Amino acid sequence: MAEEKKTNTAPAKAAVAVKKEDAKPGFFQRVGKWFREMKSELKKVIWPTPKALKNNTLVSVGMMLASAVVIWGFDEIAQMLVRLIFRLG
Repeated sequence: MAEEKKTNTAPAKAAVAVKKEDAKPGFFQRVGKWFREMKSELKKVIWPTPKALKNNTLVSVGMMLASAVVIWGFDEIAQMLVRLIFRLG
C-alpha cells in the first residue's frame, strides 16, 4: 500500500477576542448593505422582452380561467348531488 506523506502543518492560531470594531454593524449599515446587494442581484436578472411578457401573461390568464371553469363545474355537480340527497331524505 502507498504510504501517506506527512506534511508539517503550522500550529493553529490562538483565538482572538472580538473587538468592539468587529461587532455587528449598525442598523443603517446593514440596511445600506442590503440595498447594495439587492441592486447587484437585480443587475444579474434577465428581464423578459415585452413580447415574452405578453405571451406569458396570456398563458397565465388562460390557465386561471380554465381552472376556474373546472372548479365551477365540480361545484355545480356537488350542489346537484347534495340537493338530490336532501330530496331523497
